[in-house]
Order: sequence, then structure tokens, then C-alpha cells
Amino acid sequence: MAYLRNKSMEFLKRFEMPAKNPSEDAQRRWREAVGTLVKNRRRRFRMVPDLDKRSQVETQRRNIQEKLRVALYVQKAALQFIDAARKTEHPLPELARQCGFSISAEELATIVRNHDAKSLRHHKGVDGIARKINVSLADGIKSDDTGVRAEVYGANQYTEKPPRTFWMFLWDASQDMTLLLLAFCALISVVIGLATEGWPGSMYDGLGIVLTIFLVVMITAASDYKQSLQFRDLDKEKKKIDMQVTRDGYRQKVSIYDIVVGDIVHLSIGDQVPADGLFIDGYSFVVDESSLSGESEPVHLSNANPFLLGGTKVQDGSARMLVTAVGMRTEWGNLMETLSQGGEDETPLQVKLNGVATIIGKIGLAFAVLTFTVLMARFLVNKAQAPGGLLRWQGMDALSVLNFFAVAVTIIVVAVPEGLPLAVTLSLAFAMKKLMEERALVRHLSACETMGSASCICTDKTGTLTTNHMVVEKVWASGAAQTVSTAKGFDELKSSVSENFTKVLLEGVFHCSGSEVVTNKDGKTTIMGTPTETAILEFGLEVEKYTKVEHAIAKKLKVEPFNSVKKMMAVVVASPYAAGHPRAFLKGASEVVLRRCSSVIDGIGCVEKLTEAKAKRVASAIDAFACEALRTLCLAYQDVSRGGEVPNDGYTLIAVFGIKDPLRPGVREAVKTCHDAGINVRMVTGDNINTAKAIARECGILTDDGIAIEGPEFRVKSPNEMREIIPKIQVMARSLPLDKHTLVTNLRGMFGEVVAVTGDGTNDAPALHEADIGLAMGIAGTEVAKENADVIIMDDNFSTIINVAKWGRSVYINIQKFVQFQLTVNVVALMVNFVSASFTGSAPLTIVQLLWVNLIMDTLGALALATEPPNGAMMQRSPVGRGDNFITKVMWRNIIGQSIYQLIVLGVLIFKGKSLLQLNGDRSDIQLNTFIFNTFVFCQVFNEVNSREMEKINVFKGIFSSWIFTAVAGATAAFQVIIVELLGTFASTVHLSGRLWLTSILIGSVSLVIGAILKLIPVDSSTDSSDRHDGYQPIPTGPNAV
Repeated sequence: MAYLRNKSMEFLKRFEMPAKNPSEDAQRRWREAVGTLVKNRRRRFRMVPDLDKRSQVETQRRNIQEKLRVALYVQKAALQFIDAARKTEHPLPELARQCGFSISAEELATIVRNHDAKSLRHHKGVDGIARKINVSLADGIKSDDTGVRAEVYGANQYTEKPPRTFWMFLWDASQDMTLLLLAFCALISVVIGLATEGWPGSMYDGLGIVLTIFLVVMITAASDYKQSLQFRDLDKEKKKIDMQVTRDGYRQKVSIYDIVVGDIVHLSIGDQVPADGLFIDGYSFVVDESSLSGESEPVHLSNANPFLLGGTKVQDGSARMLVTAVGMRTEWGNLMETLSQGGEDETPLQVKLNGVATIIGKIGLAFAVLTFTVLMARFLVNKAQAPGGLLRWQGMDALSVLNFFAVAVTIIVVAVPEGLPLAVTLSLAFAMKKLMEERALVRHLSACETMGSASCICTDKTGTLTTNHMVVEKVWASGAAQTVSTAKGFDELKSSVSENFTKVLLEGVFHCSGSEVVTNKDGKTTIMGTPTETAILEFGLEVEKYTKVEHAIAKKLKVEPFNSVKKMMAVVVASPYAAGHPRAFLKGASEVVLRRCSSVIDGIGCVEKLTEAKAKRVASAIDAFACEALRTLCLAYQDVSRGGEVPNDGYTLIAVFGIKDPLRPGVREAVKTCHDAGINVRMVTGDNINTAKAIARECGILTDDGIAIEGPEFRVKSPNEMREIIPKIQVMARSLPLDKHTLVTNLRGMFGEVVAVTGDGTNDAPALHEADIGLAMGIAGTEVAKENADVIIMDDNFSTIINVAKWGRSVYINIQKFVQFQLTVNVVALMVNFVSASFTGSAPLTIVQLLWVNLIMDTLGALALATEPPNGAMMQRSPVGRGDNFITKVMWRNIIGQSIYQLIVLGVLIFKGKSLLQLNGDRSDIQLNTFIFNTFVFCQVFNEVNSREMEKINVFKGIFSSWIFTAVAGATAAFQVIIVELLGTFASTVHLSGRLWLTSILIGSVSLVIGAILKLIPVDSSTDSSDRHDGYQPIPTGPNAV
């Protein structure tokens, strides 16, 4: 026994796999452990990537990267010495000429792809290229021209693998080896029957098997095809990326797939470059080309090096680009074609259930061999005692042996639970579709599953806990704080400052900004940019309206864009108010900017020294704003030398802004739901600590026993200090992305937590990648953040994160329900056929009947139980711990109890059924077998209802909210009536009287009573530390584990 236990434990360890970034060794290990005991390899591994093919694709991708690296770096160096006399000619197609273009698509694509500066100079630079493709660099293309441009230069679409059709899924479903064997047996049965019995009596048994196989294949294929459509919809949603372009003279958003050659695209930090193009203008513009070339060194773009490649990521700065090549004319297009063939990693639950299916399959194979052996032994003994003995064989004898073999094969069909790992896919597809409706886009299958185990959520504040609809509530200027959210407040501000002060203020507000005030086609003024800068620009527009002073137009000489590490941005402009000198403006986190200030401007526009006393008054104003849950930003300026460099200090403080960002409705309730579910919520923000604490208290994150800490203090802690303080941290303010990454790493490593992390910026990518579940913001998030995330929260709402957790738990629990239901059917079907074969020499359930039972417990059972929606009770239990396994003692209690009841009932019916049911006459045997079959099916129907709740007695609560469950259960019962009453010739059944029907249903319904009694039996959890009140337990080991 100890040997079997150790072997079982060793075997199950081969099916352990991390939820995120599994190694190829782990993936190959479980595939090898499954072995050859698979009924339908094409279907069972349909959602599992082909590692050999993935390796080939990876090699192909590296070859493309190497080719591009050579083109970008080696060729560029060689061209300095080699005169490109043998220049390739690119004739202009007639269509392009007719449409008014002067350069071919191939030549345009070649210039950027090869970084061909000489050809670019030949065409008079970016301006010359723009003229040849008929585009204004100021106004962009005309929207009406997009169709013509797409026809001439191509569309921004990539070659993708064609979607699988229903017929492909039908073919996959028909590749089940056991079903093919049964079809072969049916054919042989028909041939032998025709020779012995003649037409048409010999056809019924074989035809019944074939029709049942056809039904199984059709339903299986339909279910798989429906899943594929759901995943196809999700893939389309994943690929939706909008970019800002200038068309018709206006800034507007368009889909990345609608971009055409000639478009003027606006790029900023975190964007993915949507196509190949040329740099027009910009500031501090740096791109990461590692996704294309494999080179990690960032590339600085400027007018001297203007070549932008599609698929690269903007690492810093902002710019405008002219699109010159799209779709498959870009290297990114060729690379995307290979990336789409890699496939997605399998989930831990799929792998785990493959292990369970393998063990059960081996047991089922052993029972099938035993059943065949017993049936053959009894047949041979009877044959030996008959006249003629073993030497005299007839057609009916061959049919009997064939039937024994077919029964054994059918037992394997029932025993090998192929549906277990596939049920995970079904449940995940259903959950992902529902989550998409609830504004959460799941990018990786395993994330939906893992989110159900999340024990900690590290969330941003701005836009996640708050509405992200910001407005300047208060302003500190000229030595006093004013409330500017009302007309009276603006009047007070106007009366306290002079025109000179207002000019400096407006110059800083409008020029020291990464956002833009634009006028749309309707003539309405809108602001395109981040919510924070939008609020400040709206304030600036209000100041202009109240004071009748307009900001001066000034040329920007240098821009250092905002990023989360510096926590500020800077700009140098040629200011008309600075006597011809450049003027630098600085805007950012209050403490950071205030430390760089040595003077302050008063209400009349005069500069005063920022004494220690004045600095304290400013700091007090900042703290007062923060304690009112306002985000605080400082604006400062300094006249600089002709060099135009951004100075580090010596600035003059202009104003402090207090920006109101209200708490989202429902956030406090969502945080409470997390706490009830055993999920700790930690706020990690770049804001002022007082602002963070005020918001955290308001939404229930910061409690009396928790602590708030600043990033600089946190990052200097030793490992031992971190071990002591991390469990108490509820708020981390003024944090850098590296602080978030450190917190996540330690929560996972030191404390074994399953951590979900939100992020929106480019610098959040490492933390999103490190976390068990990375949650990127769909509205505020950059493309880099989204690409590194597992789930995209499309409405940036914290409550949506709770929905993801709820559906994750639902997936886990639904699969547990299905496993409990299927294992019960497995145990009963195997034991009934084996015991009956041993004692009576025949199996009570025929091949057609067993195939119907298999359909009930496999495809239909998964459809009914794996798609139930979540309920509130799921968020009132602790999460599944890291390392906790799947099958619980509660499940074993229910499986064993129901199996014992069904085996006793069916055993009594097999041996005493005729007398108990008062069946007499020639048809009593087939009547009894029909009754046993009917009773067995209704036991499963009612046990399916039982499986809806593993611990609660009331199994009918919410049953009608799951229309799929109701429809499947109803359809199963209805089709059972059809099989028994109308398809008897094919299914080996006969008409049952009303009394027998009622008796069958009553015996089946007793399963509900048995289930209620079983749930009153307490489960001892003292022997295993993993057994908790939530009912999740580890997989038992040893021979009894399955």
C-alpha cells in the first residue's frame, strides 16, 4: 500500500505546473505522463500548444529578427563605404499614377525598412515623401481618401491563420479511437447478422450503435465549435487598439487596422508604433526595437534618424510620424504571421485534470480488460459444456464475442474522462465571454482561473478607486488658497492676482503639458490627454474666460515628458514675456517641484525669495489639500540661457493645484467584498501620502491596524524588516514602479500570496509580468502595460476586478462540481458492468445505452455544470491557497455516498428486480434491463442537480438563473423518454408502464435525499492543514485517490 501511495504521489507531481510562464520541461513532463491512453488526441490536446511547432515558430521568429538586425545595423554601416550604384528600380504602378501618387508602395516600404537615408534625401526628405503621397503634414489626409490609399498601398492587416470551420471540429470529434472501434464492431455485427439472421433484423443493433456514435460526434463538435466562436470573439477584442491621428485637419482616434499610408500618427510613451513610418517632429523620442531586432538598446529618433518601424514600443517622449508602409509590407507584419501560430499555454487546472483523467483511464482500462476476461471465460465454459464443445462455432458465437469486445471498448469510452480537461476550457470560455460583457478582457486563459485564488490585490488609486474625472478644486497662488470650483472662487482668484501673474500662469498651464486643446469638426473645443492634465487645461480655459487674458503662442524648444520615475515634466519655450530669453517650466509632484524652487511669484507678478517660513506655508497648503483627498501638483518657471537646457533648481513657484478625483461609486462595497472573501487590498500610488491615506480611509482600505508608508522609506528596508512590515502595509504612497515590483515579489516569495496587480504605465510592465495576475487599465493604460497584462480592465473600475475574482472562483468551483458528478458516474458504471458480467455473464447496459450515459456525463454534464454563473456566497469564503490541490474531502464524501446508494439500488434490481417489480413473461429480461437503464439515467439527472451545491442542502437555489443547466437537464430527461419509448429497436429498450416510469423517477429522486443526508456528515479536517472551512482540499494520494 505504501508503495502504491508513493507511486501515486510521484505520478501526480508530474502534473504540477505554474500558472504563469511555465517552463518547456514542465509542459513536456505532463504530456509524457499522459502517455498513449487517450481516446481522441486531436480533441483532448486541441487547446494545448504543440511544443515542437512552437519551437519551429520561435526559430523562424529569431531568423526574422536576425535578418532585421543585420539590415538595421550591419547594412547601415556597410553603406557608409559602398556606393549604392546598383539601386533597385521601383516602377510606379498605373493605379498609383491615376490616383495622383508619385511613389510606389515597394519603394516607400524599402526606404524605412532599410533605413535608406540616401534614398530619403533623394526624395527631398519627409516633406518630399509627403508631397509624393499627397498629404499635408499639418492637416493629414482626407478621410474620403482612405479607401483609395488602402487599395494602392495596402491595408494595415496581417496574414492570420484561417479560423477553423465546423467541419474541422466534426472531423476532430470523429477521431476518437474507441468510437472508431465501436463503429468497426457495428459494421462486423451487421455483416455477421446479415449472414445469420437476414434482413432487416440484423441491422438494428449495428445501426443503433452507428446512430448513437453520430449523435455523440455531432453534439461534441457543436459544443467545441461554439467554444471556438467565443474565443474568436475574444481574440478580436484583444486586437482592438486605437491610435490618435490627424485627418481633415483634426485630431481623432482611429483603429490601428484603419491606418493607411499617409496618416499622421501621434505617438507618446507606452504606445506601439502601428506601422512603418518617418519621424516628422517630436521631443526626447526614444523607441524600444527589441521586439523586432532583439536588440535591447533603446533607439533615439530625430530628423537625423527618422526611421520608425511598426511593432516597436515608445519608451520615452512624444512625436508625430508619417506612415509609409502598412500590413504585410512591414517586418512586423511578417513577424505577426509567425507569432499567431504559437498557441496559448495550457492552464494548471487543465493539466491537473489531465492527470486525474489519466489515472481514472488506467483504472477504467483495467476494469474493461477484467470485464472482457470474465465474459469470455463464462462464455467459453458454457461453450465447452455445450454439444460440439469449443470446436463448433456459429455466427451467433462470433456475434457474442464481438459484443463482449464492444462492451469492453464502451467501458473504456465511459471510464476515460476525456471531458475533464475540456470542461475547464468550456468553463473558461463561458466565463471570459461573460467577463467581456462586464468590461474585463481576459488575455490569457490561466488568468481567469488564477484570479479565483487571488489573496491580495495591489491596486492603483487614480482611475481605479477614483473616477478619473478630475477637476481643479483649489489653487494656492499669491500666498493664499482659493476654491476655484465655483464662480465665486474664480472671482476671488481674479481679484487677488494681476495681469502679469495671469500671463505667467497661463503660459505655464498651456505649454507645460503633454495634452492638447483641439477643435473638432463641430467647432467644439476638446482636450486630448490624461485626466490630470485635462483638469489643469480646463482650469486654464476658465481663467482665460474670467480674466479675458489669453495665453501667448510660443515655440517649444525642449520637452522632457512626464514619467512615473521623475514624477515631473519640463518644457523650455521661446517665451514672448521673457525678453527674448528661453523660459523653462516645471510641473509635477508637489514635494519634488517645491524642493527645486528658490523663489515665489506674488499676486502682482513680482518675484520674491522663498524663505523657510514661506516654504513651510506652501508645504502646509499642500498638506491641507492632500488631507482633503486632493491630488496636488506644483507649477514653477525659470528664465534660462540661450542653450535652452532644463535646469535642476533655482525655479520660481507659480501655483499649487489641488485636483479633486472623487471615489468611484461602489468602491467601498467592493473593498468590503474583498475583505469578506479573504482578499487583502493594498493601495500603491504615486500620490502624496496624505492624499493616499484620505482616499484609502474613505474606501475602507486603510484600517486602524494597518500602516501607510512612502516608497523611499520602503525601498531602503532590509529583507528582515520587509518580512516584518509587509503584512501590515495597506498604503504605499510616492512609490516608483520598482517599489511595486519589489512589493509583489516579496508578497509572492516570502508569504506565498497569490497576487493581482493593477498598472497603467510603461514602467508598470515588470510588476504586471511578475504578478500572478497582471491587470492593465483599458482607458488609462498604455499598450506596453496591456501587452504585459493578463487581464485588461476596460472601464478602469475596481469593482470590475472583483467580478474577475468572482468568475475565477466560479470556474474553479464549477469544475469541482463537474468532477464530482463525473466521478460518481464513472464509479457506478464501471462497478455495475463488472459485477453484472461476473455474476450473470452479461452487462445490463448495452453499448448504445453506455454511449448515451457517456454523453450525459461528458459533454452535456460539462455544459450544464461548468457554465453556472457565480453567486454571492463564492465571495464569502477564503481563496484557494497556492499549492492547494483540487479534489476535496467534501467531494469524496459526496462521490462515495452517492455511488454506494446507486450501486445498492442497481445491484438489487439486477439480482431481485423481477420479483420486486413483478415482471413476468418472455419480455421480463429486456423490461428489467430497460428499467435498470432508465433508473440509472435518472439517478444521474438528479445527482446532476445535487452537484450544483457540494455543501449546502438547498440545491435548487438559483437553478432557473442558469438557463443552460435547466435546458440540459430538461433535454436529457426528454431524450431519455424518446430513447426508451420510440427508439427501442436501436437502443435495446422496450415500452415501460406508467408505474415503472414513476418508480424509476422516484428511485432517482432519492439521490436528492441521500445528498442532503450526506451534507449533514461533518468532514474531519484536523489531519490536513490544507482542509479549510471553504471546502477546498488537496488531492488525496494512493490507490484510493481516484
